[in-house]
This record gives sequence, structure tokens and C-alpha cells, in this order.
Amino acid sequence: MRYASVTDRLADLGGAKWAVHARARAMKAAGDEIIELTIGEPDVPTPDQFMQAAARSMQSGRTGYSNGRGEPGVVAALAARYTARRGRVIGPDQIMCLPGTQTTLYAILRTLVEAGDEVLLGDPMYATYEGLIAQTGARTVPIPLRPEHGFRMQAADVVARITPRTRVLFLNTPHNPTGAVLRAADIRALGDVAKAHDLWIVSDEVYEDLVFPGVTFTSPLDFADLADRTVAASSISKSHAAPGFRSGWCVGPAEFCARLLPLSETMLFGSQPFIADMTELAVSEPSPVAAGMADRFSRRADLIARQLAGVNGLYVHRPEAGMFALVDVRATGLSGEVFALGLLDCQKVAVMPGESFGAGLGGWLRLSLTQPDDRITEATTRIAAHAAGLLGNAA
Repeated sequence: MRYASVTDRLADLGGAKWAVHARARAMKAAGDEIIELTIGEPDVPTPDQFMQAAARSMQSGRTGYSNGRGEPGVVAALAARYTARRGRVIGPDQIMCLPGTQTTLYAILRTLVEAGDEVLLGDPMYATYEGLIAQTGARTVPIPLRPEHGFRMQAADVVARITPRTRVLFLNTPHNPTGAVLRAADIRALGDVAKAHDLWIVSDEVYEDLVFPGVTFTSPLDFADLADRTVAASSISKSHAAPGFRSGWCVGPAEFCARLLPLSETMLFGSQPFIADMTELAVSEPSPVAAGMADRFSRRADLIARQLAGVNGLYVHRPEAGMFALVDVRATGLSGEVFALGLLDCQKVAVMPGESFGAGLGGWLRLSLTQPDDRITEATTRIAAHAAGLLGNAA
């Protein structure tokens, strides 16, 4: 039987990248005590006021069909939120609501690129980005994100990889997996490149509210001269500890949203009204949990650095935002994947290998910051012991 070519393009870009996480979950189900530092789920439950809002909405009958743009209340709330945050008027016709950031990015890229086009994407990258681009038929062009630049994308690296087929510059700030936050000067320089070469800017900003103390977030939407070429995506998954509700959105030019609307209607024809009502409440006020998470994750990143930096050849990259820290294990002579599998089998600690996030993170590990301090402390002790054994430094 024949299948669509998209299934071949995505064949190696799905769950295989999460093999260590899946193995850890299987070991846990079999009774092993695993310290799980793989995925980035918030370390607090969804706030009760949002749960109650969704329940009240369901009980009041808000369980019918919606529409392809989003319920009027949440669209208006998002327009007000972005108008306040970005310092210029963003209207309801510039908002599209979809189920989570992943679906939103799928729809954005489906609207902007197709076979033969190229998308510039930072490497390292979030594990699903290559698949999001490949589903359109477009090609990913990796842009190296270098540790010596704090893993922040450099305009010169972008210019060197632009071709006549380039259509989109795909940004992720704050960045997953590195925790890097683009500065205003970075975005100004990247925006100038996008303008000079008539590129769209797609910006995944789902970690905007999880920037660590002392760091300032800047969006391409902050620059009025980039507004006609920028589409930003986000959701309540991280900021409001509500990943299972799958409530996301994008902000872009009105013409872009009008073009995306028929695609949204074809894909979904609307999200759940009761989730839209909950999201309307969530985005209309500061998150009650984001600041606390940012403080805890920043503290845990410092903890990992104190425990591991310079120990048995390990190097720790301290993030500026988000839910993860990076550890360089190349001194052991192993890839991140081999180190992570050995760490799981020998020390019962589950981490993500850097190779799951692109060739640029080969020989690194990504550690989630969402476990309690004592669990992270124990995990770092075991990581250090595993590295020592590999280097012949075991006591």
C-alpha cells in the first residue's frame, strides 16, 4: 500500500528522540526508583482558580462547537495582553487560538512554507522543530548556536546560510534546551537581516514568563518595523502550569491570521469553549505560579553548577530562563546518548541526551529543573560518580 510522503519525512523525527525518557518510564513501571530529569513539566499543579473556571464553564453549558479563530473573550484578552506587553496596539484580528504551542507552530509553518523552501533554525533546537518544518516539505537549515555566545543566535551566522530559497527565520526565546534569552540587540540585528532578505520571523516564546531574575525578555514584536513579518507563538502550558489543557495561540499580522484561518478551520474547527474561558482568565492577570517557578529553577540551576562544574571534567552551562540546565560530558569520551543510557542503567538517573536536540549539542546532557532540590542534589551526586567511573577516578 502507498502512503503520503510526509510519513517518510517524519519517520525519524518523532518519539525516537525520547528513547531514554521512554526507557526510564518503563523501568519505573517495573519498580525501579528513577530520578527523572527528562521532561519539562511544571513543578506545581494547575492553579485551582483555573480548574474552577473550566469546571464552571462546562457546567454552564460551554461545551459546544467553537470557531477557527478562538472564542471572542480569550481573543480579546490576548489582544489586550499583547498590546500592554509590546507597547503598541494589537487587535483581535491579529490573534489565532489553537491547542497548544505545538499545534500553533504546525499551523504557522504550514501557512508560510512548502516544498522547496528553507527555514533557518538554531542548532541546538527543541526536539520537535525539525518535524514541524519537515511536515511542510521545507528543509531545515541549521544555524549554529555556540556556547561562547551564550547559545544566542548571531546575525552573521544567519547571513552566511541564506539562499534564494530561504523563507523563515525560526527563533526560540527563551530557548529550549539551552535557556538562552535573546537580547534586544540580538533581535535588532536578526530583524535587520530578515528585513534585508524579506524573511518571515517565527518566534516561539512559550517560556516568556519563566525568565530568571536579572534577565530581560525581548520579543521581535517589540519592534514596530518587524511587525509585518513576525509571528509569535505561546501558550499557558508552562507559565500557568497547565500543559494538559493544550491552550495556545499566535500573534501576527492581520493578513497572516486571515490566511491561517481556513487552515485552522480545516484542521480543528475550534478548541473547547470551556478551556478558552479558563485561558481568558489566565492571560488577563499575572500568572500566580510563574515567578515562583522562575525563582526555583534559577536556584536549582545554581545548585547543579555548584555540584558539577569542573567535577570529573564536566562543564555546566547555566540557563537564563526556562526549565533546563545543560551539562557537557564530552571529557568522558562518550556521546550524550551513550552517557545518558549508562547513567540510567547504572545510577537510575534519567536525563535527555543532547543529541535529541540537534548535532550542535552532541556530547551534552539536558537536565530538567522541575524536581525538588534534594532529588536534584542526589542526581548530581550520581552523575558525578558515573563520570568518575568512566574516567577511572572512582574512589
